[in-house]
This record gives sequence, C-alpha cells and structure tokens, in this order.
Amino acid sequence: MSLSDALRIGNERLSLSVLPRAGGGIVAFDALVDGHSVPLMRPTLPSDVDAAGVVDPNRLACYPLLPWSNRIAHGGFFYGGRRVALELNRAGDAWPIHGSAWQRAWTTLTHSADTLLLVLEDSTPDAYAYRATLGYRLMGDTLRVTLRVINAGPHALPFGLGLHPFFPLHGGARLHAPATEVWLNDGHDPMPVRREAVPAAWDFNGTVPLPAGGLNHAFQGWDGRATIEWPDQSLRLHVSSDVDTYVIYVPEGEAFFCFEPVDHPINAVHLPGGAIANGMTELAPGRSLEHAFAFRVEAMDRTPRTMR
Repeated sequence: MSLSDALRIGNERLSLSVLPRAGGGIVAFDALVDGHSVPLMRPTLPSDVDAAGVVDPNRLACYPLLPWSNRIAHGGFFYGGRRVALELNRAGDAWPIHGSAWQRAWTTLTHSADTLLLVLEDSTPDAYAYRATLGYRLMGDTLRVTLRVINAGPHALPFGLGLHPFFPLHGGARLHAPATEVWLNDGHDPMPVRREAVPAAWDFNGTVPLPAGGLNHAFQGWDGRATIEWPDQSLRLHVSSDVDTYVIYVPEGEAFFCFEPVDHPINAVHLPGGAIANGMTELAPGRSLEHAFAFRVEAMDRTPRTMR
C-alpha cells in the first residue's frame, strides 16, 4: 500500500484523499485558495509509509473511532454480566485504544467525483462484532462525514463513535469550542479521575490561542459547534457535530493538535454511572447508531485571498 492508492474526491474549493485500507482514514484534506492547496488537516507524507507499505494510522490526517473512543482501562469491562475483553492494540500504550476500525481495511462501496462510501465488517472474540459505514461528501465549502455502526453480535453492548482529526498549527491556531465541564486526570496518564467545571486556562468560550503542550482531556457540555482559526493563513474552519463531547490533545513540541468530536469521554465504561450514563449507547443485536460531522472552511477576511 502507498499513498498513490488513496481515493480522491474534490470540487473547486476542497480536495480530500482517503486510504480505505488504512482504517478508512483521510490522508489529505485541503482548501484550494488562490490556486494553491492549504492543508486543513495535517497531511500524511510519503515518509509516513514504512518499507512494508504500512501506514501508521496516527500519521493520517483523520480516522474514525468505533466501536468506542480513546482508552479503556483494565483490559476491558463487564456488561450484562459478561466480560468484554479488549486486547492491547498499539505498541507502547498501556491500554486498548480507539476501538478497532482505525486499524482495519475498509471496502469501497461507492466512489464518485464528490462522494465516497466505505464499509467494514469486524468481529473480535469476546468483544465486539459490528458492521460500519463511513461516508465522505464534499458540498461546496464543506466536508460532511457520516459514521454508522450496527451491532452484529449476539449480545447488547455499549457503542460509541467519533472522529480523530489532526489539525496543523499553521504558525498559531486559535480555538472556539464552548464546554461546561472537563474530565481531569492525575497528571501522569490520560485516564480521567474527576469531572470539574472548565478552568479559565482551558476556557474556549472565546476564540483563544491553544494552551501550552500537554493538554489531553475530554470536555463535555459542548453544543456541537467549534471554530479553528489560522490567522497566518487567513482561514477559519467551522466544525459541527451531533455529539456533546470532544477530546483535545496538544502535544509538546509538535506542529499539530487534535480536536476529536466524540459521544463519550475517555474510559467511559469505568466512570461513575457506567458506559450509558457517560454518553455511550446500548445497542441490542441488529440495532444501529449514527453520528454526523461537518467541516466548513471560510476566508477570515474579504480581500485578495479568495477561495476558488
């Protein structure tokens, strides 16, 4: 597999490339500005493909999160009197992470000039069995993403969905993403230990510069609308979704950050009240869950730098 295997869709304003076999993930999402491409998500580079032709999904621009998001402690959880066993799935990580879809090869159902639809069937013994669809569609200045999962297993289980985009800093990004609460960790690992009101240092009710590196928390009480601004590019990206939670990851010393719209916080299955009380959805066999996401780009000013 190489980046040349990516499937492209585009219009006069946007360009999107996706690698179905690499978790159905995005390798590039660009705005076309004054005849030039400006990355709206951190692009995957040829150097991110190893000698065996394998792309680490964490080098993609974005990938889907299902049937759950982020990390789960204790190697799994109990639900309905049964043990759901989750194996470690990333080298160097102490917990299972991001579900399974991001590490699977998806199949292309439809591919047209501005639309791409992928499908995945996955089953893990003593864990999840599901069928998922992932749709990408460009409509003018907007990328619309739909993610749907059906419980294909024999037992009811809690499911959760989300996206994991990597956004470039472009010399200094600003974020607007109002939320009321944040899950805090102990400062040593990302597992949450308590939920509190959002502190002033992480208050994104205004459009503010990203905080210093090290931030890796789930925020709740979100209205599903956020804005990323890149003053150096004179561009603004509006993010919207029908979920009420997001995870922000700002690594130290990197040129990107993550803003992940999801429907549940980190380790939701082990938080007080359990999975459903913390945003996941119980799906009986054959039942489905779907979420929608949109990324709309606009120029920040009215002069020369027009999108076309």
